[in-house]
Amino acid sequence: PTDNRGNTNSETREAAKMTTKEALDAAVAAMTDSSSRSLYDVTIICTTDDHQADYWSTRLSEGVCRKPPSAAEGTKFPLVLAVSEDWSPGGAGNGLGTLYAYQKACRVAKDKHGIDIPGLMGEKQISAALYHTAGKGTRLAPLPASENNNKPGVKLPFCQELSDGSYVPLTVLEAVVKQTGVYAPSRNGRLSVFWGDQVFIPSASFSYVPTHHVDIMCTLLGETAPTAEEWAEHGLEKYGVIAVSKGEGKNAAQVEKVDHATAVKMLKSLGDIGQVGPSLGSFSVSSKMLEALCEEYSSELSAKSGKFDTDPHFWMPLTLPAEDYVSLMSQKGVADDVSKGHHERMTKMKADFELGDMGLFGAVDVGSDACWWDYGQLKLYFKNNIVALETNDPSAQLLRRFLGVTSNKMDSALKDEVEVDEKSCVSASSIESGSIKGSVVSSVNALEVQIEGAIVVNCTAKKIVAGKNTILYNIVDLSEEGIIAGEGDVVVSVTEEDGKMMELRSKHDICGGKAWKQVLEWNPLSFEEVHNKNKNANVSAIEKKRQELHKAASDSFGV
Repeated sequence: PTDNRGNTNSETREAAKMTTKEALDAAVAAMTDSSSRSLYDVTIICTTDDHQADYWSTRLSEGVCRKPPSAAEGTKFPLVLAVSEDWSPGGAGNGLGTLYAYQKACRVAKDKHGIDIPGLMGEKQISAALYHTAGKGTRLAPLPASENNNKPGVKLPFCQELSDGSYVPLTVLEAVVKQTGVYAPSRNGRLSVFWGDQVFIPSASFSYVPTHHVDIMCTLLGETAPTAEEWAEHGLEKYGVIAVSKGEGKNAAQVEKVDHATAVKMLKSLGDIGQVGPSLGSFSVSSKMLEALCEEYSSELSAKSGKFDTDPHFWMPLTLPAEDYVSLMSQKGVADDVSKGHHERMTKMKADFELGDMGLFGAVDVGSDACWWDYGQLKLYFKNNIVALETNDPSAQLLRRFLGVTSNKMDSALKDEVEVDEKSCVSASSIESGSIKGSVVSSVNALEVQIEGAIVVNCTAKKIVAGKNTILYNIVDLSEEGIIAGEGDVVVSVTEEDGKMMELRSKHDICGGKAWKQVLEWNPLSFEEVHNKNKNANVSAIEKKRQELHKAASDSFGV
């Protein structure tokens, strides 16, 4: 068999023999090749509401997912389909949520574009990916509030060029879509599912031939199964763990948060264990398995009721014996009779499913030396953006390549009076005077700046002063004194559709999740109250208004 690049299994195995550096370099090259970007034919975004769905349909089509110059005339791919999860209160869980968003996107594709996604998937003519973006983003507060609850729209302080030639900050979701696209050529006829706040560069080959109807991404540790001591050393009892058999079929199973002895007992059905490692959660399924899951859960999908997640409700009952599954679920507080009934349901589905020449459940190794950047917490947002400035760090060099950073001043109008040190990066900015040291500055318009050890994104003011560990974000300031932020200050602006702006503050060392319900001393409302106020905001209209406010302010300053 071959993958979608025409590689045979033997060629894919040869690719797997690459050194870590070669694999990392190959992955970044594939992610950033402007002439032949790796993209899924269909990109599905599962959003919180219809306004966010409209925003992402337009934004991705104009940016990361726009048609390449080499695209055949009249082609409808790559295609972006963004849909909201209009489920009953409490949500669908990521299992039913995946199936529901896929079916809803298929209806939109048929009605708006005349495209039969299930048919094309069944014929292995296209690849599709679905990105889950829902969630409040409490630990990233107050940045998602500044995006009016559009959490995946949080901006990174590095710019990309849109189809109209403008330069704007890359969002977290766009970075994830850009990164995960490297798996697309290997996955025709499959739906890939990802979560929207982590970027990684795999140190194992991203090109492979799928051998299982379900494959889940994981970090396999070593060439042999870990001993009890190694299991404890890696902290595997804290994770969902994927175990792969030594057998030729490389079948896999999943256990969750168990010690070594329990795992060995539960995984006996696999035979001898070859490799083990923590799950990333992201997975892909064949069109045949996708169809079977949609059929099995058709009653829940029609009624928009129930809540099932992939790991505990799909993969674990499909790969573990009933007794072990019931035991694991009891640790989650699920009654034994409920777990037993669910296991019977999935066992029947498995018995009725014809595997053909593929296995049921397998693993895709991203490599134990993969590079990771998580943007889901405020401290990590700061750390993983500032780290790109480390010129001697190999992983930081990869991150800069991924982000398209080629110099410390890009697409900017900086007067000679602006001093920018070599450990800073300034993009898409217009600045008249001042100094920038050890900072990342993007889409900033100012007459004067004094910025050191800070991140400043999408801000317009006469003067900007920012100290170490400071984040300034989405601010328009018309005052003479400008924006003055001390060390560790986090200052954002929340814009409404009519242009009214509210300042929201926090500190570098405050976890928004823990402070979610508190009214911090600098703020008129708690983060939770701002989130409730932002619900169902028209984020496209607000983004347009925000751009108008920035332009009017910068024009008035003469910047």
